[in-house]
Amino acid sequence: MKFSKVDLSNLLGVSHSEGYLQLLLDRGDELEFLEIPAPIQAYQGLQDLDELIAEPPPLLEDEEAFAMLPVASPMASAIGYDSESEVLQIEFNSGAVYQFSDVDEDTFEDLYTSDAVGRYFNQNIKGRYQSQRIDNSC
Repeated sequence: MKFSKVDLSNLLGVSHSEGYLQLLLDRGDELEFLEIPAPIQAYQGLQDLDELIAEPPPLLEDEEAFAMLPVASPMASAIGYDSESEVLQIEFNSGAVYQFSDVDEDTFEDLYTSDAVGRYFNQNIKGRYQSQRIDNSC
């Protein structure tokens, strides 16, 4: 058996109909709908996997304010970090706000001091940490 790493961080939804897995993907500036031939067991397996990993780590409560620092980036307008809970918060230029859990302080510092915040985010944070969108415009 050969294992491969799979990044499903852009997968927003999945369903199954008439022998096809139907996937809704977030491509950043647009949503993409894909249909892939697959038996119903593939869909059931994804549901089982979701149940196994569905319990997200605790993130900060909405009423707990982050000290956000502005960044000069085409990707994000501000970032914040809570060292006690190891939660990184990013406000993207689109207005979306995400929290990333179990991020060490060095990673936050490297992100904040990076000359290319977007590139650092894509290479070192996106898909590597569990995240949750927290703004109200989901």
